[in-house]
Amino acid sequence: MSFRRAFVAFAACLAAPAAALGQPARQVDIGYEITFAGITGFRIDVTARFNGAGYDVESSTFKEGVLKAVTMNYFGRNRAWGGFSTQGARPSAGSLSIMVGDKPRTWLAQYGAGGFLQETHTPAWKPTPQQTISDADRQGSLDPLSAALTVGLAGDAACDKPVRSNDGKRRIDVLFRKIGMEPAAASGIPGAQGDVLVCEIYTKRVAGEFDEAPKEAETERERPIRIWLARFDQTPIRYPGKLEAQTTFATIRGRILFFRERALTQEESQAIRK
Repeated sequence: MSFRRAFVAFAACLAAPAAALGQPARQVDIGYEITFAGITGFRIDVTARFNGAGYDVESSTFKEGVLKAVTMNYFGRNRAWGGFSTQGARPSAGSLSIMVGDKPRTWLAQYGAGGFLQETHTPAWKPTPQQTISDADRQGSLDPLSAALTVGLAGDAACDKPVRSNDGKRRIDVLFRKIGMEPAAASGIPGAQGDVLVCEIYTKRVAGEFDEAPKEAETERERPIRIWLARFDQTPIRYPGKLEAQTTFATIRGRILFFRERALTQEESQAIRK
């Protein structure tokens, strides 16, 4: 299990169900911390804006603490926008901007009917034949945040729905298995309300450019990530409350740092992309 796989799983649960349709225009800000062996490693900050008919969600991922001081620079930003229908989210587009060391890359994905995907890479991506993502694997895949918005559409059955995630260079299937429910008061998640949905998550690499050798990747798939999905407001929306993933050397843990919400101004509501 790696930090990258933990991020994929975390992002795949930052979801808003169809209940977001018709809600008052509002903004939700959420902060997460991810640690390795108790050492602070990454922060994930999420800002989600809803105006009933549409959504505009942005996440930022960056290193901090000891990990930032002793390892290569990393900063990632993912933005997803679209609308809602009675069937759920209707993604319009998603964008990724990633800086690893001193090498930036951006990826824009625009979606259409029937799983259509139009991509723009900067700089141009030139995969080897073994790294090429086929049209069949690309079809219906979504950037991590857009994919996340489809998870919550099943409500409390969200853990039964697989996700086709794509970051432009890697196609990954995220597979969920429901473990059960537990009272929020017993979960250890500050601010959680009602009950908490507990799931295990497995990732399966499909195609693309991966750092791990195939055998290593297959072994890691047998180590599930466990995630707790909680409610923090009066809506049916569930957000990640905490995460645990075992590695060969130590445990990766994620926890929520804050959850804040406020009404959108009229100008902010009108500025949401469709």
